[in-house]
Amino acid sequence: MNIIIGIILATIITWLNFVIIDTYFGLPEQPGVQGAKTVGRAVKKRGGDIAGGYFQGNILCSPDASAGTLLSAIGYFLLGIEGAFIAVLFVYIGNRLCADPGYAGTIGALAMTIIIFLCSFVSIEPEMFIVGIVIAITTIQGIDHPTASKILGKIAYKFNRHAKE
Repeated sequence: MNIIIGIILATIITWLNFVIIDTYFGLPEQPGVQGAKTVGRAVKKRGGDIAGGYFQGNILCSPDASAGTLLSAIGYFLLGIEGAFIAVLFVYIGNRLCADPGYAGTIGALAMTIIIFLCSFVSIEPEMFIVGIVIAITTIQGIDHPTASKILGKIAYKFNRHAKE
């Protein structure tokens, strides 16, 4: 597969993987770890959506599905499927260390491991997923927080996971 097409597909797949899983597990509803409330309120103050801000704060402060997706792709790239499962274990441990009440990171890492395995049959390689998740995370955390938070807020409404604040 052409590397550019592979990276574009991997970016879309990884973005959907971590946004859907993190939204399902309630990241937009409330701050799950210390610091997420501060980020959410700062994003809202700058014209963003509070639910999207909480989502951004939660993925910044705890190994949620975005981190799980990235770490499993790196583990898969380095050691194959066994490396991806080692990454899942590390994400699980990270969730417990952060006193994260959910399992979004662990589920995201497991889902990504399965996705990479299945996509390998159509020549989308783990390194394409590594680049894809970095691009996907950048769209949420690195370009424009208020705009990204509004997109995340709309997704949260559709999942009935919007902040009650």
